[in-house]
Amino acid sequence: MRDEIRQLLAAGPLPSTKEVMAAPRQFEDKFKNFESLTKAISKPVTDEEACALVTLFGPDECFGEAWTLLHLIESAPNWPLPQCLKNESNEWVKLLKDRAVRAGKL
Repeated sequence: MRDEIRQLLAAGPLPSTKEVMAAPRQFEDKFKNFESLTKAISKPVTDEEACALVTLFGPDECFGEAWTLLHLIESAPNWPLPQCLKNESNEWVKLLKDRAVRAGKL
């Protein structure tokens, strides 16, 4: 697994947009770090990396960063990986699953 993905995992899931707006200084460094790390990850990600990235979704798009994660995840060579799509309480995981179904991959 690439170092950038390990660093993202260590930082934890994306906060909600509402959380960031309520306390911008608290999240400024985390957000900038997340953005720079995701930009440094070249596609495709490995299947292992895709499953790890799925755990980083927060409750909303967090200023578009969730879309960046989604596109990285979908670049994995064997995507979709059903074992990564079990957390249906997260809207982004549901969206990934729905996109895979509509594409005829699940």
